[in-house]
Amino acid sequence: MIDRDRFPVDPWRLVETSFDEDDAGVTETLFAVGNGYLGLRGNHPEGRFAHEHGTFINGFHETFPIRHAEQAYGFAEVGQTIVNAPDAKVMRVYVDDEPLSLDVADVREYERVLDMRDGVLRRHILWVTPSGKEVRIDFERLVSFEEKHLALMSVDVTVLNADAPVTVSCQMINRQDGEDVYGGTPPTRRAKAAFDPRKAERIHERVLQPQEYWQDGTRAALSYRVTESGMSLAVIADHIVETENEYSARSLIEPDIAKNVFRVQAKAGVPVRVTKLVSYHTSRGVPARELVDRCRRTLDRALSEGVDVVRERQRAWLDGFWERSDVRIGGHDDLQQATRWCLFQLAQAAARADGLGVPAKGMTGSGYSGHYFWDTEIYVLPFLAYTTPLWARNALRMRYLMLPAARRRAFQLNEAGALFPWRTINGEEASAYYAAGTAQYHINADVSFALATYVRATGDDEFLHREGVDIAVETARLWATLGFWRSSDGAEDGDGEVFHIHGVTGPDEYTTVVNDNLFTNVMARFNLRFAARTVREMAELDGEVYRQMVDRLALEPGEPEAWDRAAEAMHIPFSPSLGIHPQDHVFLEREVWDLENTPADKRPLLLHFHPLVIYRYQVLKQADVVLALFLQGNHFSPEDKLADFEYYDPLTTGDSTLSAVVQSILAAEVGYQDLALDYFRQSIFVDLADLHHNASDGVHVASAGGVWTALVSGFGGMRDHFGELSFDPRLPAAWPSLEFTLHWHGTALDVTVTRDELRVKAGEGDPVGFSVRGVGYVVGEGEEVVVALDGQGPVIAGRPTLRQLGEARREDGSLLSASVPTVTSTIPIIVAETEAAAHD
Repeated sequence: MIDRDRFPVDPWRLVETSFDEDDAGVTETLFAVGNGYLGLRGNHPEGRFAHEHGTFINGFHETFPIRHAEQAYGFAEVGQTIVNAPDAKVMRVYVDDEPLSLDVADVREYERVLDMRDGVLRRHILWVTPSGKEVRIDFERLVSFEEKHLALMSVDVTVLNADAPVTVSCQMINRQDGEDVYGGTPPTRRAKAAFDPRKAERIHERVLQPQEYWQDGTRAALSYRVTESGMSLAVIADHIVETENEYSARSLIEPDIAKNVFRVQAKAGVPVRVTKLVSYHTSRGVPARELVDRCRRTLDRALSEGVDVVRERQRAWLDGFWERSDVRIGGHDDLQQATRWCLFQLAQAAARADGLGVPAKGMTGSGYSGHYFWDTEIYVLPFLAYTTPLWARNALRMRYLMLPAARRRAFQLNEAGALFPWRTINGEEASAYYAAGTAQYHINADVSFALATYVRATGDDEFLHREGVDIAVETARLWATLGFWRSSDGAEDGDGEVFHIHGVTGPDEYTTVVNDNLFTNVMARFNLRFAARTVREMAELDGEVYRQMVDRLALEPGEPEAWDRAAEAMHIPFSPSLGIHPQDHVFLEREVWDLENTPADKRPLLLHFHPLVIYRYQVLKQADVVLALFLQGNHFSPEDKLADFEYYDPLTTGDSTLSAVVQSILAAEVGYQDLALDYFRQSIFVDLADLHHNASDGVHVASAGGVWTALVSGFGGMRDHFGELSFDPRLPAAWPSLEFTLHWHGTALDVTVTRDELRVKAGEGDPVGFSVRGVGYVVGEGEEVVVALDGQGPVIAGRPTLRQLGEARREDGSLLSASVPTVTSTIPIIVAETEAAAHD
């Protein structure tokens, strides 16, 4: 999947050995650095020929009115999109006044490295100028995990074989609205690109309104207020010059650009180092001048401690991260490198989010407009909860803080409780297409499921009872009013009534606004039960926290019982004739899309077919029922899982990067072990090999989170159903071992899986109980439990295909058959056979 001459295998580093302008967008994403608050795309410091000069700050956004072609009550009214913050990455090098420009330079040595042990991006170049001067240039860039508002970058220039004038031009540029000295057109003014709903909206009016800006020696400041959202931002850069050569400095300051230029009379072999320290601060309500003062303090502190201390703390921070989070795959350095890159992306997306959300692209690109989706709760939060629980708690607090807006949204849609937005930055719904947006009510259950996952992993009842319970109660209230009761002699609860949920969209966005979506119903059932159980547990404690909760939420005495009753009576679709769970009430009535015979140039479907065409078929953008089988696997039998997986796998396009990880997990569980590994490879290389051709828009953070889950829950077989830790491994045949660390109620567990045994070693903390294939064990502090394994579960060759449908029939007796929608430039004329015969 990857050109290993250009990107060689290295277990701890992503290495690029040659420059190629053609895939600049992808490499800008792959070599981005960030910390969850601030992200810098991997643009070259020369600041030219970029796909996107991206500098992004979590939550820093602009708003705009959504212009619906046809308006209706309750449609989202105000959109939000991430703003490109001023670009401080530019550090241009000139020798003999000749600029280094990689597209034309005679570069004899080139290496770019993202080192995941110390969180530093490095680039080495040996450049021979037109006059024959050999110039060694080494560049470094990091975004501090310890100081979330601080970035550090440096350039070392040495003319090896002659004396020469060297200039280093350090700049900060407002690329959102302005142009740099090369006249590059900002992205907001570019011609309309090809349609792709995954890309960010573009605002054509000025976004950043200049506020205070100044130069003070080698320190430069820019600050802005965002036109409509009212947010404010300040950025200050300071510079350190280290050289034995003579040099001079000059500066320029304008509202949209700041320059600090250092002119050096370089002697042969005498290096020049320019270090640039940059601080960004943003706010939703603080004036820009206050943010300028905060930037000052951040830089003063960094300068007083020294840049070497910043680097040392970065390494120490990452040492701790890898101790908690690393997953080791024996004997496969290519997979090891990709795994660590994915895990490093999770740290870069979530570590210092600090109560903000985790955008779908992190801070590596503007894809999906910087919005928060359900991605965090289902695909990222398990990794956070089991490796660094504080980050998970911070992410959940973001949802807690969104509750006021979620309550308003539920009221607007005639429901009780709260409805979390499908996509958002500021808490308000920003999805203009309600069918695949607002209708995904399952977001409520996803958030509650994430809350339960965190509490199961940590035992943090304090957070659950103080703030988390508000999420559980308000989301349960929505299901209670959204669903409805219908009499049925075959009711599951035996009293003749069944609880249904209509008019929703599940995770599969190729099937929208349906009745009784299985995933939604199964997850809503969990949500209702979780809320009822949490309230009852708090009532048993009968403390002040419980009474405060009752008063705060105006909880009625009968509500928990009503939630339990609805959960017990929840309709779970099942087809006796096919022996599977239909994705929704009418899913099986649709025609089957023959993906095997769909032209490759018509994929992904969403870019080539009108939604109405797709909605008429049994075809999936991403695993829907299969995801329910994983998240709520304790409610489905092994036979159910196998039958459902075999039916839905051939219908799943994989057009969503969220799909392969879940398919890998279930494939491993039911026995398709080779297929599980294939899906795992698709997910782990989704960005590194640009498998979906949109890595240039940013990292697929949820897919990166899913990689951890595929390793730990798929091949490692970990589950935490009912709050009980269990293992049933499925180690791939070609892997000698798999090692990972879990944190369970504060105790670190080092888990090693081999073909013949599973080992669990406990660190400091309380003893931990767990089971392996149904047998219980307890491991105490400093102890190791070794469990012999009899194989790695069932093994089924190949993969499910549509041909396995055979003579399968729907409930009405009609035969299932597969076809491809008509793809033609002319309108086909279809006439009845009798009419055709009359014309013969």
